Amino acid sequence: MRIDKFLKNSRIIKRRTVAKEAADGGRIEVNGRTAKAGTEVVEGDLMKISFAKAPLYIRVLNTPEVVRKEDADSLYEEIEEGDYE
Repeated sequence: MRIDKFLKNSRIIKRRTVAKEAADGGRIEVNGRTAKAGTEVVEGDLMKISFAKAPLYIRVLNTPEVVRKEDADSLYEEIEEGDYE
């Protein structure tokens, strides 16, 4: 699944266009590499998302095409910065 779609489906970023801008702006890393909006993510990938505050570190758990709002937080788990490296 494309990273911009994953971020929207998981409700980490509310709109796909904002997720695309964040990725293309170099604020998202997948497995230590800067990601673009079209970067594919799979289960087990580690992501670093740099927001205005402290970065968010997550592990991708699932990548369904369609997800209900109630199930959005089951797509990822937050990890510590040390687990990312």
